[in-house]
Amino acid sequence: MPEKDYTKTGRSCRVTFSLPAEVNAQNACLCADFNDWNQTSHPMKRRKDGSFTLTISLKPGRQYRYRFLLDGERWENDWAAESYVPNSLGSEDSLVTIEHV
Repeated sequence: MPEKDYTKTGRSCRVTFSLPAEVNAQNACLCADFNDWNQTSHPMKRRKDGSFTLTISLKPGRQYRYRFLLDGERWENDWAAESYVPNSLGSEDSLVTIEHV
């Protein structure tokens, strides 16, 4: 599940997305509705153990759909997502909810 860290004012939430080394990828990008599913705008940092991580700020009060693009060709959902919702391509998107605090 993505880790959430709300600011003191509650106007923003820093969300850390992560992928385990078991994805066996050389690179990974976070693609989501908040970046118009852009396949290059949010590259994830690869750690020495082969896992990936990325922290971004999101506005509270809504849910965000997202998926990971591995090696520019393989789509993966977050294995630890809060939930999943069907998409228009016949598969599912991962879902993260950022609450008002």
